Amino acid sequence: MTTPTPPFTPPAGYDRVKVVSSFQELISTPFAGGVNALCWPRALPGDFNEIVAHLGSPEEITTLEDAFLLALPLSAAGRIARDILIQDQQLLRDAGVAPILNCIPAYPRDAEGGPVVTDVYGFHADSATVMADTYLCSYTEAASEGLRNDEARRRVDIPEVRAELLKLHGGPDDDDFLVYLNENCFDLHYAPLPHARPFSFGFGNLWRIATEYPGSPVPPCIHRAPDTVPGRPPRLLLIS
Repeated sequence: MTTPTPPFTPPAGYDRVKVVSSFQELISTPFAGGVNALCWPRALPGDFNEIVAHLGSPEEITTLEDAFLLALPLSAAGRIARDILIQDQQLLRDAGVAPILNCIPAYPRDAEGGPVVTDVYGFHADSATVMADTYLCSYTEAASEGLRNDEARRRVDIPEVRAELLKLHGGPDDDDFLVYLNENCFDLHYAPLPHARPFSFGFGNLWRIATEYPGSPVPPCIHRAPDTVPGRPPRLLLIS
């Protein structure tokens, strides 16, 4: 059975994370005063690993629809976990959010070998063209990690990295170059500073994190997906 994790407590000094006590508070609390991540901490009952086990060893990211979950032959603990997965998605749908429940053996890796690696295993920010937030919850195996904005530096602002990107762009450091960085998502990826202290999002906790979009009142939340470990079962993640 999945072991519940203790309630999430932000590490000392992580004033960008605010803990809330309900789903309603999670969706209604505005990002302000530098806070760019909201966490509704939960110690969930049930066996989420049992649900993952029914997929065997998928080679690609698999989306689990409600109909699939309802058709699974599960133990009592598995049924509790299944009901939570369906309820979490329904809460978000009722709030106007479009959640996806994924079973993830691994994410695609950036194989380009350029000066900025753009896969989700590195620290990055989500972006949107209009006001939007990201919701996510890890149920099994490995959880996302967050990083304070003042403990990170955009990779495109590192002189040697920027110089390499300018060579690839083939032009001066002007507005066209900034468009090039944006179109390739280079400007969304970050390098942790030497004193950085990443923190885990934990299991069962439902998060709402700020994205980068025009007019956002706060900086985007910097985060990353956990590294893939060979032989480890797939990760069960709710995201929107």
